[in-house]
Amino acid sequence: MHMLIRIAEAVGGRRGRWFTLAVWIAAVAALNVWLPSANDLKDDTLGNFGTKQPSVQAQQVIEKEFPAEEGLPALLTWHRASGLTDADLRRIQSLSQDIAARPLPYQDGSAPLHALPLESLKRQVSADGTTLVQPVFFDRNAGSDEHQAGLDELRKRTDAVFAGQQPFRTALDDAGAIAVRATGPVGISVDATGLFKDADVSLLLATVALVLVLLLLIYRSPVLALIPLIAVGFAYGAVTPLLGWMAKAGWIAYDSQSLSIMTVLLFGAGTDYCLFLIARFRSELKEEAGPLAALKRAFGGASGAIAMSGLTVVLSLLALLLAEFGSFRRFAVPFSLAIFVMMIASLTLVPAFLGLLGRGSFFPFIPRTPEMEQRLALARKKGNPAIAKPARVTWGDRIGELVVRKPKLIAALTTALLLVFVLCSAGIKYTFDTLSSFPEDTGSREGFALIGEHFGPGVLGPVQVIVRSGEKAAGVKEALSALPLVASVSDARQGARDAGIRSYDVELAASPYASEAVSFLPDVRQAAEQALADAGIPDARDRVWIGGPTAEQYDTRVATNRDAGRIIPVIVALIALLLVGYLRSVVAMLYLVATVLLSYFSALGLGWLVLHYGFGADAIQGLIPLYAFVFIVALGEDYNIFMVSSIWSNARRMPLGQAVKEGVSRTGGVITSAGLILAGTFAVLATLPIQVLVQFGTITAIGVLLDTFLVRPFLVPALTVLCGRRAFWPANANQAQTASADRS
Repeated sequence: MHMLIRIAEAVGGRRGRWFTLAVWIAAVAALNVWLPSANDLKDDTLGNFGTKQPSVQAQQVIEKEFPAEEGLPALLTWHRASGLTDADLRRIQSLSQDIAARPLPYQDGSAPLHALPLESLKRQVSADGTTLVQPVFFDRNAGSDEHQAGLDELRKRTDAVFAGQQPFRTALDDAGAIAVRATGPVGISVDATGLFKDADVSLLLATVALVLVLLLLIYRSPVLALIPLIAVGFAYGAVTPLLGWMAKAGWIAYDSQSLSIMTVLLFGAGTDYCLFLIARFRSELKEEAGPLAALKRAFGGASGAIAMSGLTVVLSLLALLLAEFGSFRRFAVPFSLAIFVMMIASLTLVPAFLGLLGRGSFFPFIPRTPEMEQRLALARKKGNPAIAKPARVTWGDRIGELVVRKPKLIAALTTALLLVFVLCSAGIKYTFDTLSSFPEDTGSREGFALIGEHFGPGVLGPVQVIVRSGEKAAGVKEALSALPLVASVSDARQGARDAGIRSYDVELAASPYASEAVSFLPDVRQAAEQALADAGIPDARDRVWIGGPTAEQYDTRVATNRDAGRIIPVIVALIALLLVGYLRSVVAMLYLVATVLLSYFSALGLGWLVLHYGFGADAIQGLIPLYAFVFIVALGEDYNIFMVSSIWSNARRMPLGQAVKEGVSRTGGVITSAGLILAGTFAVLATLPIQVLVQFGTITAIGVLLDTFLVRPFLVPALTVLCGRRAFWPANANQAQTASADRS
């Protein structure tokens, strides 16, 4: 404790506060001058798999044996609700001739529709005469920004050819005009990048505004509202160049999605850590006349919980490095670095501001000691200075008293309610469809829907089955054609280097991204392997490769499930070890971990009800459970640590029931305000046009609220009362508190 007092004086004392502030300003300025920005080095073309994934191995065989002469396709889907006219088709041919003569930026070819007679072109129109697909190929090695440049130029030329019509902006149901949408790999990639680019700035502004408004409403102090935001701003200013430096050195890679969610995490969790110290400081100012003395006591009482909470989140996020799925792994370093820097800012920069402003931090509602209040009343000639104002009974006092009086009832009711939500999680449906996370009016999604509706859902992404059958006719096509979900199977193509390799394009009667198609993929592999085995070809399992978007979705589902099975136990074990080390109690560790797991599964269930019935979602993205687990469990444990630390401290000098009552009362306000702010920042994600972020933000916000209003004020204190002094086992109350104080 003496060491913590010295640290508090070093960063918040008369000289230390100015020195700390100067160091932060100089460090952030130097980092931004000398290191690159994280936004300049983000890469939205990063893949999610290594070379061990079956779909990646299949793609390697395809590139070697069946090299594509064209580049990556953008599929221009032309549509007129009343039917394409001859004039429409001639203008499409004019556009085709134009881009063939004057290639677009990064264009790598195009379908020569201009070379076809009009009658031949008509035969490529859909059966109902409304839709035509025009492939334009782009450089496979170019990024989404380069592809965007090519599509932008394509829009200009399209507007010139279709003078006055602007087909890219025409509504699809407008029968009086022709419309076009760019879909396929290029269109989908460009739209995905654009959605996240547009989200970056709006997300940052919305998050800052929300945190500022909530702080003003909760604490009614403009100065206090700015302190956490300034601290988070400094942390953000330090984190982004550090990430840019690490990316430039080749140590890490990240994308727009990682940076967007990192912003939310930094403002939400960062504000929480600041409030833990600020609330303790305000409480101490009501007992200590000297602001520095109050700051020392506040720092000694809150710093351990802040450090412990930050360490819990950092280690939990670093556990994502164990993931094989790239999107999970890319979150680990940016998120953990952001929390680590924010934790340092909370323990250095925030005390410096509080030491600098003192009681003025809370203007106009300045906390004072009873003696100061009496002197102020006397000076204003109000009231009797000998009579102190009676202590106000807060809702935290009432909850603490209720929990102590009826712990069994409280524990039973809260557990039952949470279990109801847990049962709802059993009905969750998952999807790995990338397009389903786009807004319905996104161009690539609209184009994809047109192709599926007018040409068949499996046309855009056939399953590519490659077999090494040698010279034998293995009957693979017949075996695949007999499967129930298969619409058609192409004739075999022979490998360019190995004549014994053959490839079949299997068109499914379902969208290649649909859960039905993904679940069907093992049947396709089994049929191909069985055909080889029936032909007497040995080692059939090693002679079959499955490629295409459906195979990628299947590998995504397998990899994410495997990652969840690996990472979730690691995070639980890390949190358990940290809790035991901090609290010196196995019993407390067990019920704290159990309650936060209960809140996670109940958040999934309640989140599914909100998303399904409130937002109309038929399924949630399959990546959400692990994303939500890391944040709900790690951040939810923060509140438990902060409250239990207070209970442990009180238990040294009073009966356990009274310790619980005062612990709930003392931490209730700050944890409630912190929980509202954290939930609010994650809820900001629900305002974005990207469904995966909407779903992640909604479920995580619900999990935080459940922790804030059910688990922390009711369930955890009730379990502590029910356990009695056994809650400290194997230590006693004094030993447990001494251990946590030593680490504070």
